[in-house]
Formats: sequence, C-alpha cells, structure tokens
Amino acid sequence: MTRHRGQFDINNPEPYEISRSRIENFVRCPACFYMTQVEGIEFPSIPGFNINEATDILLKKDFDNYREKKKSHPFLENHGFSHLIPYQHQHFELWTQSMHFGAIDRMHFDHPETNLRVGGGLDDIWLNTKTNKLHIVDYKSTSQKKDNGPINLDDKWKASYKRQMDLYSWIMRKKGFDVDKIGYFLYCDGDRFTRNSFLKAENAIMEFKITLIPYETNFDWIEDTFKKIYLTLRFKERPPHTYDCEYGKFLDNI
Repeated sequence: MTRHRGQFDINNPEPYEISRSRIENFVRCPACFYMTQVEGIEFPSIPGFNINEATDILLKKDFDNYREKKKSHPFLENHGFSHLIPYQHQHFELWTQSMHFGAIDRMHFDHPETNLRVGGGLDDIWLNTKTNKLHIVDYKSTSQKKDNGPINLDDKWKASYKRQMDLYSWIMRKKGFDVDKIGYFLYCDGDRFTRNSFLKAENAIMEFKITLIPYETNFDWIEDTFKKIYLTLRFKERPPHTYDCEYGKFLDNI
C-alpha cells in the first residue's frame, strides 16, 4: 500500500501523514483544514520569508560548528547557559527536514488511536550537561517596528509558536528521548533603531538583537486535537468556519 498523504482517503489503511503546519491549520479553522485535506482544495500560497530562512540557516551553521566540537556556543556561555551544548545524533539532520517524513528515522510519530502520522522539522536540540535531558530549540526572526525592549511570547498570534514547541517536544518524547519540559526560542530581532551604519563600502550589515526565551511546554491539547482531527476527516460535510477565519468571511461574502 502506498503512503497515505495529501488528500485523505478513508480506504487507505496506512497512517495518514499530517504535518505540524496542517495540525495548526486545524486548530485555527477545522473548515479550512477539511477543505484542504478532504476536499483537496489548495489555498493560495504566500511568498516565502527569505530573510527568516537565511537567519535559520546561519544560526544552524553556527551551532553545527560547536556541535562538532561538543562545546557550548559563546552566546550561551555569555548568558549563563554554558551547560547547554548542541546535541549530536546520527539522525539529527533528518529531524530538521520538514518535508516527506515517511521514513522511520524522520521526526514523526504514529499515533495508534487515530492512525495519524504526525511530524515536521525542528530547528535544533540542545543537550543539558547537568541533567542529561534534551531541550527542543526553535529559531525565530522578526524586526520590531517599535523599540519595545526584549521580545516575549505574550502576543496572541504567538500561540502557534508555543503549539509548535509543544508538538515537537511531545514527538521526541514519544520517540523515546528524555526531553525536558523547558524548550527555548532563540529570537533574532533585526535592529532598525541602531545608530550604526547599515551600508558599508563593500557590503551591508544588518544587526540583530538576540533574545533567548525559555518556554514550559504543554501537552494537554495534543491528543484531544488528534481525536478531533480523526473525526473531522470522516465528516460527510464541511464543518463551519471559525468566527475569526478570514477565508470563511470571504466565502460568506461572495
């Protein structure tokens, strides 16, 4: 039997592959989720965030350098976290790949109660040399329009970031790893308020303020959400859009 992904097929007994972003789509609006996963309707795509992708790549290069050395990064040492070192594992590179997580060594878990294969691609893992536990790490990039000081996770829309951290920590625990309840967001904030010159003689250098934010993961919502997804995939009709769904409001007015 072929892998079960893309449009849901109730007659395919293989685990249905569903990414972290698709799970987030369901949390935001079950109707939009149903349109994509059951009806096969593809929503308009948005342009990629190339600057964000670039900071992710550069951060990973930096931490990979110290991963090979089995040493803490100077940034972590400077902020009192010298006990955290980039984690080494034979499958680490595969865990960072968000697409096509069908192979057993990818970052996914088969949930037996719902026959869902849930997964994605994480940014990094740090080993706590004091506790021998692992901390899931997520890189984020932005450029605050106001000089409001350090970044936090208080904005309502950042709940999706927290759920991402929750899910990846949950998956790694299910895969048998000793994952600490604390994960870390490493936030890069493009500093548009700096007085230093941006354009140099040969190139331009953008400065970033870096914030390390600890976050205590919450798994309470995860399995209940899987059960709701299982039922929604088998609905005969599309469920209603959530009250604040922009697509639902658009469809109501055409």
